[in-house]
Amino acid sequence: MAPELLGCVLEHETADGLVAVELTEVEAYAGDADPASHAYRGMTARNAVMFGPPGHVYVYFTYGMHFCVNIVCGAPGVAVAVLLRAGRVIVGEDLARSRRAARPGAPGRTARAIAARDLARGPARLCQALAIDREQNGADLCAPASLIRLLAPRGYPNDRDGSPGRRPHGRGDPLALLDGRRSHGLRLPPARRT
Repeated sequence: MAPELLGCVLEHETADGLVAVELTEVEAYAGDADPASHAYRGMTARNAVMFGPPGHVYVYFTYGMHFCVNIVCGAPGVAVAVLLRAGRVIVGEDLARSRRAARPGAPGRTARAIAARDLARGPARLCQALAIDREQNGADLCAPASLIRLLAPRGYPNDRDGSPGRRPHGRGDPLALLDGRRSHGLRLPPARRT
């Protein structure tokens, strides 16, 4: 599933406006079989969303500073999730930039000082740009009424392999940090045309 998420669009609508990010890097975690997974030692109050139905988000706070977001991909009761590691802001760049500049610990940093490629490059930056925090934990990404949605790839005509709606698996993309690992599938609604 992880490679299939590349090129998908994650959008979050708040009172401030809409920000949408094309996913450029993901990393899969295989639940109780993967020591790096939050579900490795079983279900807890913190990770219960990972054991729920696919298509929901698991948001966690790390290092006492940052939020990270995962997409649950396994069948109910099976904790399989994909960490969203990086993306390219495609809608709401000014809003994403203001959110990133306003982060705690960045005194004197201005919105213009953040390069477009760095707005959602990294799991914490992606959450900052999209205003994702614990409030979104458990949200259904595929529900039409949800304020946070995952949409199918947009179908860019300049894809490296020439096919619409697909992006290579992170490698060679200037916004990717690492390569991801495989997971299981879920169905997505089509992307909105912007």
